Amino acid sequence: MSDTASAAALVANFQKLKTALSRRIVGQETVIEQLFIALAAGGHSLLEGVPGLAKTLLVKSLADAMHLSFRRIQFTPDLMPADITGTEIIQEDAETGRRKLTFQSGPIFSQIILADEINRTPPKTQAALLEAMQEKHVTVGQETFELPKPFFVLATQNPIEQEGTYPLPEAQKDRFLFLIKVDYPSRDDEREIVNRTTGSESQDIDAVLTAEDLQAAQQLARKVPVPDHVIDFVLDLVRATRPNEPTASEYVKSMLSWGAGPRASQMLVLAGKVRALLQGRTHVTTDDIEALATPALRHRLVPTFHAEAEGISVDQIIAEIIKQTKKSETRVL
Repeated sequence: MSDTASAAALVANFQKLKTALSRRIVGQETVIEQLFIALAAGGHSLLEGVPGLAKTLLVKSLADAMHLSFRRIQFTPDLMPADITGTEIIQEDAETGRRKLTFQSGPIFSQIILADEINRTPPKTQAALLEAMQEKHVTVGQETFELPKPFFVLATQNPIEQEGTYPLPEAQKDRFLFLIKVDYPSRDDEREIVNRTTGSESQDIDAVLTAEDLQAAQQLARKVPVPDHVIDFVLDLVRATRPNEPTASEYVKSMLSWGAGPRASQMLVLAGKVRALLQGRTHVTTDDIEALATPALRHRLVPTFHAEAEGISVDQIIAEIIKQTKKSETRVL
């Protein structure tokens, strides 16, 4: 299949996925698009929203719409790392009678992992996902076990309840391509949700995508060219979030105590390539980067006490940095 045909297939697959998900999920078009972009870019996603917004249902429905193995892990304060990765158990060989250690794999050995309420488990258990998310394998004892491909971690967390929770460490948040915020539905969407969920009709979803489709999308995305001026825009935008940079603005110095690292630039470019393909283009534009900057950066920035005291959100800070960066680019041109 030619690259042009592959690009058309990617768009068609996205439309099929949206149609399948619409049987259970009402609205949330932006959330679904960002989730698909993350998957097609080969990245993990963190979904944040108050209870009752169907975050778990969305991920479960996404798994149902794909021919991928799926496991849900409910993160609780007493969950241990071995409950996720697996552990070695002693078994007796029926022929020799000798005992030996045998690895019993955990739920992480699936292609889509739903890490439900990931901030409810201690850092020790959260860290069990770090190696898997970055290296796509798990080390237990002296052995390393490869995870199935493709492999995605889709985690959820509740931003309201902080008592009894353990905020994700910065190193782990940086492994997520996107932090996707799930907002309340509109009035019309909420009416449709009520009508659907209080009736007798079931909402079954047929699988419309395969692992091969996703891997083909990942390979195709990496072939999309990125013009130099778009790379410059990404670098200027990400580097503008670092208060210690010599060129940092006074606004950034007062609002951010820590900025995004190089992984943010990598993720923005990869995600921009997928969005360009979904928009029917074979090259990335600054519009793609601007559209995805907020979900790609909001979990990588640490606001100052001043910003928090003034009630200025990270999203507002990112919007201002984008505005300043665009002005700077215009002056250079």
